[in-house]
Amino acid sequence: MNRVAGRSFIAMILVLALLGGMVFFLAEYVDKAREWVMFSGSPHVYANGKLSQGMVLDRNGALLLDLSGEQTYAPDPLIRKAMLHWTGDRAGNIARTIVGSHYRQMVSYDPVNGLYTYGDNTGRMTLTLSYEIQTAALKALGDRRGTVAVYNYKTGEILCAVSTPTFDPEDVPDIAGDTTGAYQGAYYNRFTQSTYTPGSIFKIVTLGAVLESDPAAKDLTFSCDSEYEIGKGKVTCGSAHGRQTLKQAFLNSCNCAFAQLVEKIGRENLQRYVSQFGVMESVSFDGITTTAGNFDISNAYYENLAWSGIGQYTDLVNPCSFLRFVGAVAAGGAGVDPYVVSRVQTGDTVTYQAQPRRSERIMSQLTADTIREYMRNNVKNKYGDENFAGFTACAKTGTAEVGSTQKPNAVFTGFLLEEEFPLAFIVVVEDAGYGQTVCVPIISQVLEACKQELS
Repeated sequence: MNRVAGRSFIAMILVLALLGGMVFFLAEYVDKAREWVMFSGSPHVYANGKLSQGMVLDRNGALLLDLSGEQTYAPDPLIRKAMLHWTGDRAGNIARTIVGSHYRQMVSYDPVNGLYTYGDNTGRMTLTLSYEIQTAALKALGDRRGTVAVYNYKTGEILCAVSTPTFDPEDVPDIAGDTTGAYQGAYYNRFTQSTYTPGSIFKIVTLGAVLESDPAAKDLTFSCDSEYEIGKGKVTCGSAHGRQTLKQAFLNSCNCAFAQLVEKIGRENLQRYVSQFGVMESVSFDGITTTAGNFDISNAYYENLAWSGIGQYTDLVNPCSFLRFVGAVAAGGAGVDPYVVSRVQTGDTVTYQAQPRRSERIMSQLTADTIREYMRNNVKNKYGDENFAGFTACAKTGTAEVGSTQKPNAVFTGFLLEEEFPLAFIVVVEDAGYGQTVCVPIISQVLEACKQELS
C-alpha cells in the first residue's frame, strides 16, 4: 500500500511539473512569441533580407512604397527620386532608411492567428514627409548636389528632407560605371549622413556664445577695414565695413568683428557653448543616427581659433543637427528633436504613435530672442521679405570655403515666426558659390510648397 501511495505521489509531482511547464510555456508564448516570430531576418517577415510586408505612406496617405512582392514605389518617377533616401532601393544600397525602423509594429500578429495579412490589416507606416514639398525641393535643387530640409520646430515633424544626387529606384542607372560625377554620393542621405564646413551660418553659434557669456555684448562696437591682425596672422573680410554695432556686424557677416568676438569669448568658453548648444552632437530618430560634427580647437591658436568661430578651420556640421539647433533658437532656447515616422498601424490598431521629444534648454530666452531679432534684421535689410513666400522669416547665409580648387558650398538656414507655420529650414548646395545667391531662390520655392501643403 505504501508503495502504491509513493508512486501516486511521484505521479502527482510529475503531473504538477508538467502543468507548471505548460503554464510557463503559455506565459512565455503570450509574452514573447511576437519576438520569436519577428526576429531580424525572420523568413516570415523578410524576403531576401528585406521586410516583405506593409506599406509606407506620406503625411497625407499617398503611397510611397509597397513592400509586398517585388516592392513597388509611387507611380510618379519624380516622387520616387525625391523619396529615395528614405524608402531605399531594391538592392539595399541606400543606407539608414526608415523601412525597417518600426518593423515589429508593421506586421499584423496575435497569439491566436500568428502572422497574418489580409484586407486593410497590412501594416501602414505614415511619414511626416510630404511628397509635394519633397518634389518641390528636388525641382529647386535641380542637378546640383546638396540637401534641403524643413521641420516643424514645435512638433519635430520633418516635412521635407531631400538629398541629391538621387535616382529612380524603378529605373536604376549605371552608377558604378558613371564617369561624369553625376551620381557622386548618390547612395548617401546628405541630410543625415554628411557633414559640411558651415561657413558663416556658424556665426549664429558664436553670437549665441557671446550673448550667453555676456548679455551686455549687445552694446559692443567693432571696426573693420577688411583685415584684422591676430597673432602673426590675420583674418580677412570681403569688405571694409567701418564702424559697426554687433547687430550690424551680424548683418554684414563681418569676419573681422567675429574674430574679435572669439578673442573676447576665449577658447574654453567657445568650446563650452558649442557643446552646450549640441551643434556637433548626433541626432537619433526612427532607427537613424546622424553623423556627428567636428569642432576641434585643441590646437587652434590666434587666427585659426578666430576662423573656427567664423565657421571655417576644421569645423564640420551635420545638416540635421544644425537644423535642430536653429529650431531651438526659433522656439526660444529649448527645441524639439526631429522625427520622420508619424505613426504605424495595422487595420484600425495604432501600433506606434510618435510623441514630440523635447530637448533640454540650450540657451536663455533672452539670448534666443536677441538672435531671432538679428536674424530677422538680416531678412528685412539684406535677403528681402519678398523671397520667403509671404512669411515672416529670420535667416543667415553662409559661403563655406572648401578648397582653392572648388567653389564654396552655399549654405542657408533660418525659420519662420508665424504661429501656424513654425518651420525651420536648412539648404546646402555643394560647389555652388554664394549662399544668398544660390540658396534663397531654392528655399523660396520650398516655402511656397509648404504654404500650399499646410494651409
